[in-house]
Amino acid sequence: MTSPLALDAQDAAIIAGLQGGFPLQDAPYEVAGQRWGLSGSQLQQRLAALLQRGVLTRFGPLYQIERMGGCFLLAALAVPEARYDAVAAQVNALPAVAHNYRREHALNMWFVLATTSQAGLAEAMARIQLDTGLPVYGFPKLREYYVGMQLLPGGDSAVGRQSATVTDTPAPVLDDADWRLIRATQAGLPLLDAPWAALEDTCQLAPGEACRRLAALLAGGVIRRIGVVPNHYALGYGANGMAVFDVDDAAVDALGTLLGAQPEVSHCYRRARQLPSWRYNLFAMCHGASHAQVTATVNRLRGLLGEACGDHQVLFSSRILKKTGLRV
Repeated sequence: MTSPLALDAQDAAIIAGLQGGFPLQDAPYEVAGQRWGLSGSQLQQRLAALLQRGVLTRFGPLYQIERMGGCFLLAALAVPEARYDAVAAQVNALPAVAHNYRREHALNMWFVLATTSQAGLAEAMARIQLDTGLPVYGFPKLREYYVGMQLLPGGDSAVGRQSATVTDTPAPVLDDADWRLIRATQAGLPLLDAPWAALEDTCQLAPGEACRRLAALLAGGVIRRIGVVPNHYALGYGANGMAVFDVDDAAVDALGTLLGAQPEVSHCYRRARQLPSWRYNLFAMCHGASHAQVTATVNRLRGLLGEACGDHQVLFSSRILKKTGLRV
């Protein structure tokens, strides 16, 4: 786990202000840098340094694979301690594994699978089970109540950013050029004076096409946001807790909406139970400077749920095993 890193005022301001809204226009780094009195090249240099130091994990579009016709799945393993590092290496070797965390629970390895099809998801789960010899517990998302996160240096600020994150509009139809652009940007945007021209050259697009297509993907919900993705530990958020609640199915949608609106919650989903071993159906991610702070937050959230909640737990992460994001 990364300790908080020292940041100067300009780096802190960039992290706070560039977690979305990167300009889709000519000379975007020049335009973005004006906010902090930086030239385009100076902003590029600072972003490169923050990425190299591990303060940022990525800079670029955050893709929503379900709006691309693909699938996400949260899954977990119960890994014997003597085999933990070896199993982590086996799991992380799969490109379908976007994130992987060690969590303090009998189910001690939690990872996200992202594939372009249900068949790919089933194949990835079967591969992990075959390679590790361990049963894979899958927790499919039944409903998304909220996804939005604003991380600020210091680790003391609430992380939930209240904005619309769910759309009922039909997903856009992607063509081959869209997929070329997605693959070229899923690891990040080029830190160049003319990033769009570089992408158009790489993706065989006409001039002006990269910006136009990225804007359409953003408007269609295929991209959640374009900006920096901070390492929460490096900013001082020393505790990452996945709170899970056993909520009456008749009340879970109303209470999930309530939970997702709380400023301490960055992600909130209804997920399938895995009875008899796993009774929890409402998941909420909370971040704070300490375990005590997150525990107090979760206790407050539990109080909001009232009698409809029968039980809850907090699974704290103790190690980032992989965090590359979507790869298609």
